Formats: sequence, structure tokens, C-alpha cells
Amino acid sequence: MERKIKVAQIGCGKMAKYTMRYSFEKGAEVVLAFDVDETIIGSDIGSIMETSNKNIVVENISTLEERLKEVKPDIAIVTTMSLLNDLGDTLRTCAKCRVNVITTCEEAFFASNSNPTLFKELDSLAKAGGITITGCGYQDIFWGNLVSNLASSTHTITRIKGSSSYNVEDYGIALARAHGAGLTLEEFDKEVASNDRMSKEEREKLIENREFAPSYMWNVAGWLIDKLGLHLISMNQKCVPQTNLEDIYSNTLDMTIKAGDATGMSAVVTATTEEGITIEAECIGKVYNSEEFDVNAWTIEGEPNTTMIINKPCTVELTCADIVNRIPDVLNARSGFVSTSEMPELKYRVEKLNKYVEKE
Repeated sequence: MERKIKVAQIGCGKMAKYTMRYSFEKGAEVVLAFDVDETIIGSDIGSIMETSNKNIVVENISTLEERLKEVKPDIAIVTTMSLLNDLGDTLRTCAKCRVNVITTCEEAFFASNSNPTLFKELDSLAKAGGITITGCGYQDIFWGNLVSNLASSTHTITRIKGSSSYNVEDYGIALARAHGAGLTLEEFDKEVASNDRMSKEEREKLIENREFAPSYMWNVAGWLIDKLGLHLISMNQKCVPQTNLEDIYSNTLDMTIKAGDATGMSAVVTATTEEGITIEAECIGKVYNSEEFDVNAWTIEGEPNTTMIINKPCTVELTCADIVNRIPDVLNARSGFVSTSEMPELKYRVEKLNKYVEKE
């Protein structure tokens, strides 16, 4: 592609500060920006990126369809919600307007195993519109491709075990609430943990009815199974509250979480496969105390055993860099709701993003 890639930013919170700046610095241009927050609507996006003004102001999301049709961006970066149900209308509008989508929505990373009904609808709409929808971010590399690359240098595998922690303060209020932060233990048990106490049949019914709330590793396990060419037998998850010994203040929730109440949760997903490989993946999302930091650790058990530990990854910036570096892959991909498990290995982009796009 000879011209610059035109980007629409949907959601102008903490992540957009980086996705927009990285887009500009990689040679794309942000031509539209949308949000629901009246306090930032009308602001120049430069104020969000902490750069000079770009003469692009944040618009009300209610004008999304009209403005997408008018400006015709190549791709929308959606950094709003974590569950696919919450993005349905936005993704439908993008497909209708023939705008490709890349989103940080964690469920979108491999949505076919947690919300197949909406996934199939959006896949059909994307194909009809000739566009691609995909979900990626930090998990694309640190829970996905790094793990599959380790697996590729292993002779035999019996188990893949992973654990990753992150501070929910870095990702906004929707994610913090989704992790149960601020709930009492009784509220957590009722609103979060109770979803795990069900039979396989009950879970399948929830999935069929678009009522299942997957932990992030549910979709990651599906991605790894697909990437490695495995065949799923069963999968379950268990969510456990995380607590702190002392009161802790959450800036995101604007509240003090009392000692012993939930600061977030640990969600463990266990998947068994026909090939005899078990995937056990845990994500720990909570409001950190002063001594805690992000850790990403994965072990491939087999011949040989291999462990990878990454301390203090810059999770937000890595998520946003992944999103921006993936843009050419999305524009080159087939139409539909496409997982990055079937896209090329992600590459560092030395040249401007448009130089990697095969289509005009």
C-alpha cells in the first residue's frame, strides 16, 4: 500500500494513549476517535497521547456509523470492553461500514470457544463486508506465540503450565469490575465464583445462550489448542478471589478496598486434549499493593522441561505495540472473524506499516 493506513480509535482511555501514538509513529494516521466519556469528548487526541495537537477531536460514539461511512478508515482499533457481548454493536457497525477491526477485547482472542453464536454472526457480517475482525494484545505473544515457539523446540509434551499476573489498575474500570475487585468475599462467591460450580452440560448451555463469562485463559487455551493442532476433550475454569492484608486504595474504582475483600481474582483454566497434553493456565488480575508486580511464567513439561519467566513486563505498552504491529496482518488476512493463531508470526515493523500491506 502506497498511502498511509487510516485508523479509527474507538475508546480513548488508558490504552488509546499508546495505540494512537504508536500508530502515528509507525507511519499510520488516526483520522477518527470515539468515546462515551463526556469529559474527553471534544478533546484533541494529542492531549490523550501527551503530544502536540493532531486536529482530530474525540467524538461521541453515537456518531460512529455516520462518521465511519464519511471518513472510510482502513481499520478501527477498539480498546473498550473485555467481553464480546459488550462489543457486539460496535463490531456490527464496523462490519456494516466495511472497516477492519483489531481489538484488545480479551474474549475476541479466540471467541469461538466461549461465545460461538455471536462469533458466527460477526464472522458472517465480516465476510459479507469483506473485512477482518481479530482480537490480540499482550496475550498474542506472551500467552500465545512465545508458548507455541517453546513447544516447537520440545520433543514430547505432557503439560503446558502458565501463570500471568497484571494490575487491573492499568486497564480501566470495566476490567477491574470483571475481576471482582472491590467485592466482599460473599459478593465474589455469588457474582463470580458461582459461575464455576456447574456441570459441563450447564456450561455448554450458557455458552450456547451467550451467557458464559470466560476468564482470559479460557480463550488463550482455545488459541493454543488451535495453534498447536491439538484436539480438545474438556475444559473447565475456577475463579478464586485475591485479597490483601491491609486496606488498599483503587484509583480506577475510586474506592478503598478493605482488608480481606477481593482485590481481584485468580482464574485457572484446565484443558485436556486427545493428544494427552494438558494445558493449565492461570491469570491473576488484581489491584496491586506496593510490593507486587507483573510476572509472566510458562513451563513446558516433557522432554525436555523448559521454563520461561518474565518479571515486570510493561504489559500495557506491550499490548498496544502488539496491536499496532498486527495491523498489516489484519489488512492482509482473509475476510471474517480471524484468530491470530492462523496469522503469520508477529514481526517488529522497521518500516512504515503501509509497506507491509499487500492489498490496496
